[in-house]
Amino acid sequence: MSMSMNDLGIVRRSIARADRAAVDRLAAFGVATIHEAMGRVGLMKTYMRPIYAGAHLCGTAVTVLLQPGDNWMLHVAAEQLREGDVVVAACTTDNDDGFFGDLLATSFRARGAKGLVIDGGVRDVKDLTAMQFPVFSRAISAKGTVKATLGSVNIPVVCAGALVNPGDVVIADDDGVVVVPAGVAGKVAEAAAAREANEAEKRAKLAAGVLGLDMYKMREPLEKAGLKYLD
Repeated sequence: MSMSMNDLGIVRRSIARADRAAVDRLAAFGVATIHEAMGRVGLMKTYMRPIYAGAHLCGTAVTVLLQPGDNWMLHVAAEQLREGDVVVAACTTDNDDGFFGDLLATSFRARGAKGLVIDGGVRDVKDLTAMQFPVFSRAISAKGTVKATLGSVNIPVVCAGALVNPGDVVIADDDGVVVVPAGVAGKVAEAAAAREANEAEKRAKLAAGVLGLDMYKMREPLEKAGLKYLD
C-alpha cells in the first residue's frame, strides 16, 4: 500500500465495523489459533509486545496514521471511538517516541475503547498496568511528543507489517497481534472454533501419554527420511 499526501489530514467518521457477534466469538480465541485458522496470515511483526504480561484485547479497528514524534491524531481519534473499538496506530516512518500515556488511556476508555495497538512507543507503563488498559507497542519510551503535524484517522494503514482497514478485527495477547479482515470475521471465528475443538482432543491424548510421533503418524515418514535409532 503506498501512501500519498492526499491521505493526510483526513478523518473518516463513518466506517463499516465487523459484525459484533463475530467479534465477540473471536474474543474467545488466542492469537495463535486465529492466525492458524485464517491460513497463517494477518500477524503483525514480532516486535509488537504487550506492556504487561497477560494483556489481551479484541475489537474493531479505528486506525490512525501518526507523524513521527507527534500524537495529535490520537486526540482526534478519541472522538471517533465507539464501544468495542481498538485504536490501531501506524506512523509515517519508524519512531519509538512515547505517543501515549495514562491520560489518553483514560480518555479512550471513557469512549469505550478496548485498548491500543501502536507501531511506536508508549509511556506511563506503571499507571497503564494499574488501569489494566491493554497496550501493544513496538517500544516503551519516556520521550514525549508534540502536536503540530496532521496525519489521518480511519484510512487503511500498515501497522507493524500488517494491513489494517478501519473496522477490521484486531486480536492481541502474549503471543502477538493478528488482524482479521471485517468481511471474513464470521468465517474465521468458525474455523477457530473447529481448530480449538480439534486441539482439545489432541491435548487429552497427549495428557494420557500418547506420543505426537504416533498421534501424527510420524514414524513412517521419519524412517523414509532416514532417521535411525541407535541403542
